[in-house]
Amino acid sequence: MKNLVEPIKSKKDIGRIEQYLEKHSRRNRLIFAFGINTGLRVSDILGLNVEDVKDKNYVEIREKKTGKYKRFPLNSKLKSLIKEYLSVERSKKYSLSETEPLFIGKKHCRLDRSQVYRFLNDACKQLGILANVGTHTMRKSFGYHFYKKYNDVALLQKILNHSSPAITLRYIGVDQDEIDISYNNFEL
Repeated sequence: MKNLVEPIKSKKDIGRIEQYLEKHSRRNRLIFAFGINTGLRVSDILGLNVEDVKDKNYVEIREKKTGKYKRFPLNSKLKSLIKEYLSVERSKKYSLSETEPLFIGKKHCRLDRSQVYRFLNDACKQLGILANVGTHTMRKSFGYHFYKKYNDVALLQKILNHSSPAITLRYIGVDQDEIDISYNNFEL
């Protein structure tokens, strides 16, 4: 079986990653928070501009992979992190134009997915989190915890734009968990 990127199934580990990222980079913590709170693909997170989120209650985008329109509310945690990031982090380093990318690197260019991959893997390595982590880990973690909380695969399928419930369950790793539990609880 090939090495698949996994969701982070422990809420405690998610909290530890957030704390670690907060200490090292508000930008990286906000990227991570976006991923685990919205289920957006990293390409859509990195494609956001300041004007897409500043003082907004909803985000409206056209997904890069599918071309589909997507609109979703920003929860209070994301609103707070965005406000702090824009007022504290970004305002002290660069003049802030609303049409510029929300997430930029040292050379004032839009961040790319390899940079997100690196900081996420570094954080997990430093924290001893052994999951096979990649940029899709954020999206899968959102899906996994959304499903665990609401147990609504049809709604999650719609949010993630998957073609079937089976694909959604396989994507978030729930089907194997359920198989393992059923085996462990079965005896003749």
